[in-house]
Amino acid sequence: MGKTKSKKKKTKQSKDNNKAVNRIIRLLWLGFFGGLVLVSLLFTAISIGWLGFMPSFEELENPKSNLASEIYSADQVLIGKYFIENRSNVHFDELSPNLVEALVATEDARFYEHSGVDLRALMRVFKGVITGNRAGGGSTITQQLAKNLFPRGKMSKLGVVVQKLKEWVIATKLEYNYTKNEIMAMYLNTVTFGANTFGIKTASKTFFGKLPIDLNRQEASMLVGLLKAPSYYNPKRNPKRAMLRRSVVLNQQLRYDFISEHEYDSLKVLPIDLSNYHKVDHKDGTAPYFREYLRSLMKKWCANHYKANGEPYNLYRDGLRIYTTINSKMQRYAEEAVREHLGNDLQPAFFKHWSNKKRHPNAPFFRITKKEKERIIFNAVKRSNRYYRLNKSGVSKDSIMEIFNEPVEMSVFSWHGDIDTIMKPIDSVLYYKYFLQTGMMSVEPSTGFVRAYVGGIDFHHFQYDHVTKGKRQVGSTFKPFVYASAMQEKGYTPCYKVPNVPVTFDMPEGQPDWTPKNSDDDREGEMVTLKWALANSVNYISAFLINKVKAAKVISLARNMGVKSDIEQVPSICLGTPSLSVYE
Repeated sequence: MGKTKSKKKKTKQSKDNNKAVNRIIRLLWLGFFGGLVLVSLLFTAISIGWLGFMPSFEELENPKSNLASEIYSADQVLIGKYFIENRSNVHFDELSPNLVEALVATEDARFYEHSGVDLRALMRVFKGVITGNRAGGGSTITQQLAKNLFPRGKMSKLGVVVQKLKEWVIATKLEYNYTKNEIMAMYLNTVTFGANTFGIKTASKTFFGKLPIDLNRQEASMLVGLLKAPSYYNPKRNPKRAMLRRSVVLNQQLRYDFISEHEYDSLKVLPIDLSNYHKVDHKDGTAPYFREYLRSLMKKWCANHYKANGEPYNLYRDGLRIYTTINSKMQRYAEEAVREHLGNDLQPAFFKHWSNKKRHPNAPFFRITKKEKERIIFNAVKRSNRYYRLNKSGVSKDSIMEIFNEPVEMSVFSWHGDIDTIMKPIDSVLYYKYFLQTGMMSVEPSTGFVRAYVGGIDFHHFQYDHVTKGKRQVGSTFKPFVYASAMQEKGYTPCYKVPNVPVTFDMPEGQPDWTPKNSDDDREGEMVTLKWALANSVNYISAFLINKVKAAKVISLARNMGVKSDIEQVPSICLGTPSLSVYE
């Protein structure tokens, strides 16, 4: 009887245990399927944009990135860029295999196996979090591309989690829309390498002076190493860190059999060669004055030309290619000619002439009083960047002048390169007044194409453009306008003969009559052709012609031919008294 009761009790307990186990299993299955449903709903909500911005199919097909606009010479040489981010895109076939292998080995070893999200890598990260042994991240190259194309911005911890999930969704969509090679190229176009270099093409040119396809393995490894922390591993500032980081990237390539042990040992000890390093700056490079003038023209062009979406073009973001008439060789020769003529000949002679302070107390100015000199210097001080910054900060004028009279460290221009020195800012203003300036432009007569354009001696220090802004009396170069007016108004021909004799002009009351003089007496008193007179720049003949056609007609012709500056309506313009720019 007791045994029967005990058996019944055990049977009942076993049934209760089975029920409990079944209940737990049902709950686990319910939790599992419920979790799947919740995850599915979460990713669906993310995908359709319920949890914030998600790029459309069109945006994924045409992702935006800031591209530098490039300026090309007539002989197809890149002479400069306009940019906010100095970036130029490349295609996969423009990438060195060394670069691709270094990136895959370091950032995403299973890049060619996963579909945007690497579950194996995520499990490794999850395990590392639990065990406290973290070994590498779980983000794939495609996920990093998603992050680069659609940046996170500032957000809460929960927001970061949601954004991370968004990047998973975007990554899978990118994998669906693009090939692996396209994703690789897009990623390398969107990353930053520091030193104002965005994208692999700009980085290759900046650090090594070559295109991405020409990178050797150690160069490619250094650039890939920079991606982890561009400033920290910058080889210019931190060569030892850059070497160590490059060794890590090379070691990853050894680990995944991209290189042999022997290659690794030989490459890791090589120094980083930065002999061709050149950081791009708006003020450096070929034809800086021309590029600045072109910038003003292109801004107007962009404002009046529209993209397919109806927005005006952006000079700094839309990657325009601007083709100019400048010839890169002629431009280089022109800049060299200015340096040689002014730097080696005229400027030393000028310094020597004005070096005697007793003889020239107001140097480098001539025939002015000390008070006038002080006024000129003060006006130059007010135009300086230092004065502008101090004045904008609310510093009083008296305090600014005190600051300008305190010696400070500075770098000043010289024809032999910038000089680091200690100088009062006000003395530096006077120092720069000693430098001769020039403007030079070469125009092809048959087409009007500008082949060379030198607006000054050094754009970094002197940004005033003497081609388009600076005006000087043009002298005898104005005489063709006088001759052309006479031919147009009077029907004269180059063979028409006129007397080479003085011409006197009646001047307004209170002024003496004016009679221009020739520079010599060659053929004076003879009948000469207009052709000979113009070739020899004879003043008598210019005076004769303007007396026939009058100054108003000459000015009108000059206006029609593109001269916009004010010209006084007086007879003396026949000798070139108008002040015009080189461009005019």
